[in-house]
Amino acid sequence: FAMQLIGQLFQAALGRSGERVTIVGATSGDTGSAAIEAFRGLDAVDVFILYPNGRVSEVQRRQMTTPIEANVHALAIDGHFDDAQARVKDMFNDFDFRDGVRLAGVNSINWARVLAQVVYYFTAAVSLGAPDRKVSFTVPTGNFGDIFAGYIAKRMGLPIDRLVVATNHNDILHRCLSGGEYRPDGVIPSISPSMDIQVSSNFERALFYAYNQDGAAVAQLMDELKAGGFSVSQGAMQALREAFDSGRCGEDETAATIGRTLKTTGELLCPHTAVGVHVAEALRDPSVPMITLATAHPAKFPDAVEAATGVRPPLPPRMADLYDRPERVTRIGNDLAAIESLIRERIAN
Repeated sequence: FAMQLIGQLFQAALGRSGERVTIVGATSGDTGSAAIEAFRGLDAVDVFILYPNGRVSEVQRRQMTTPIEANVHALAIDGHFDDAQARVKDMFNDFDFRDGVRLAGVNSINWARVLAQVVYYFTAAVSLGAPDRKVSFTVPTGNFGDIFAGYIAKRMGLPIDRLVVATNHNDILHRCLSGGEYRPDGVIPSISPSMDIQVSSNFERALFYAYNQDGAAVAQLMDELKAGGFSVSQGAMQALREAFDSGRCGEDETAATIGRTLKTTGELLCPHTAVGVHVAEALRDPSVPMITLATAHPAKFPDAVEAATGVRPPLPPRMADLYDRPERVTRIGNDLAAIESLIRERIAN
């Protein structure tokens, strides 16, 4: 929903101005296909999505590589998601390149996407009785965008009791919220690959509020992160813990949650959603409704879901021929100059 809205906003704004932009995004799996779907075929936009080669599911990859429209480009970068996201940030910090190709972003580093996600929280909360009744949310979390939208909703006045960050075994956010240290220690592939992240862009925004909107202090933390990590101050940790709870879900627990939920409710979960459900069950207050945000269709991860349940989830009818569609993808190294050169070449043609 949020990405579809951004696509139409871009189209409307560019239609009025008569300008053209180049959109870049990094994805751990889901954002990329959503962006390509939102922008494919639009007149005033070229879209380049970087995803970590070999670290997304086949369905996620094919959703990005099978569209035939000439304005969308899938780039398989050597490395993991944090590498792809770092190169996107590098492109925005290369001012000559940024201005020369009229660069814009679409994943959750784009504030408009976070604002659109705020709607999810209001809609869900009202359906369960808000504002006359408090509700809580558990959010499967990688890049911290969706959970940060919940934080914004709470600051806007939505009566949210608790915002729970749910991580897989790449649990840097849970470790930070528990111990006050933000120190990446490598990305370990999982069956919930969209959460295989160690450098969460939107956590920087949460830190900004935790440090009383002191941009210089947060900039210092980001410099320390480049050198290996940072410690959160006592006051900021108190602010973060007042805003967020957190929990972790390992691979075996994820699979067990998928299987148990299917047996007890008939609902087939994707691995990311299962991470959220597991943490929600562990931390839920029975007196307050707990909503877990579901982040993907289980058919995006058929091998993991089948291993957990014995059921292989079918693709939606409109995607039934996805495995038969030809793919169009460019493999590229984790090299800023090479990526920028390719983008310049593609938009020139």
